[in-house]
Amino acid sequence: MAAQLYKTKSGRLFHAGAVGIITVGVPARGKTHISRSLCRYMRWLGVSAKVFSVGNYRRDRMGSIPNEYFDPSNEEAAAARLEIANECLDDMINWLQVGGGQVGIYDGNNVTEDRRRDIRDKLLEQEIYPLFIESICNKPEIVLANIRSVKISSPDVRHRLPLTMYIGWDPEDAVKDYTNRIEQHVANYETIEDLSFPFVKLMNVGEQLIVNNVHGYLQSRVVYYLMNLHNRPRTIYFARAGECYNPRSYRVDADLSPEGEKYAERLKNFVLHYRQEKLKSSSKSENQQRPLTVWTSTRKKARQTAIHFAAEGIPVRQHSVLNQINPGEVDGLTPDEIKIKFPEEVIRAREDPYRHRFPRSESYHDLAIRLESVIMELEREKGDVLIIAHDSVLRCLYAYLFDRPETEIPTISIPRPCLIEITPTAYGCKESRMEIMDDSVE
Repeated sequence: MAAQLYKTKSGRLFHAGAVGIITVGVPARGKTHISRSLCRYMRWLGVSAKVFSVGNYRRDRMGSIPNEYFDPSNEEAAAARLEIANECLDDMINWLQVGGGQVGIYDGNNVTEDRRRDIRDKLLEQEIYPLFIESICNKPEIVLANIRSVKISSPDVRHRLPLTMYIGWDPEDAVKDYTNRIEQHVANYETIEDLSFPFVKLMNVGEQLIVNNVHGYLQSRVVYYLMNLHNRPRTIYFARAGECYNPRSYRVDADLSPEGEKYAERLKNFVLHYRQEKLKSSSKSENQQRPLTVWTSTRKKARQTAIHFAAEGIPVRQHSVLNQINPGEVDGLTPDEIKIKFPEEVIRAREDPYRHRFPRSESYHDLAIRLESVIMELEREKGDVLIIAHDSVLRCLYAYLFDRPETEIPTISIPRPCLIEITPTAYGCKESRMEIMDDSVE
């Protein structure tokens, strides 16, 4: 968590009580992507949030199971699945009541009206506010892409991908088998129609939202986040701005030094070369169609680093919220000078490097709150983005994307000669770090 506004004795923010979010929909509609992304955003706000996956519970207890297990007419299997789903729900309720949680996300199919009513009543009995998120997809190409990229072919076993039973299968046979599983769920599927339910219907993972009977601060923040969410493939790049003439002074806002100019040229060459090589090795049409946009701050060193991309016809957008932390009265001072002039402040900074402010300065916490608008814009963006900024800014954005705790933010490594490539997936983000090569990369 990073941008928490304040703390209470209970650990719950906004005096909003406990909220139970319940996903609804047949498989391969993006429910897990929604659950994990929403959990990450809630944690960024400082809300204690956790995903409870019915699928993970089932796999822990039963391993891989055949499609016949999901046949609606298989009463024995249905009873076993319901028992496991209720165990998952009970664990979420217990975590919200005594485990210090505030937002529990119940990630399951929950396709029938009776099942959803049972869940709602059970939550309300425990004074937990329910909110249903129904993911609907009427575009077969989106469903197929989700099956291929998430359910069948993803190699990321760290997140306990559901369909390990397909290891070694022919991809087309695996797609057909999983499609049959989906059809068994469709046979029982009932869309939400009861207007007494608080719900959000999400069409095609972000194309359209229908909101009904949603109240309260946290629930409204959930809707706000879902309005910006999508699951299209994209890549985010991080790079430091080049070195300037007076790197220690914030007020001077100096121009790039000669070495900074060389770095800016190398960065442009390296990024364009790398993306071109990726296109050559990829057969996916979506990779060939995604444009690149450069985002940068309004500081001179960042703008001048990005100008080399503008010269190649690549759009460059400036965001003042991407400006680095304002150092206040320690501006221009060396670490030794700061120790001499502000000895007590240095001690406080060591105790809480994330929230501490030197006189008239910003803290990392202030910066995290300031960055929320650009974070939402980053969630909306469907093309590739290169963000050129100060390392303090990139640390906060990195922490958001990778769900890192606030205590780690001031020490996240963002070296200047490094391009960080971040790929969002349904189960989290992946990264690779590449040293920015010299001018031999053309």
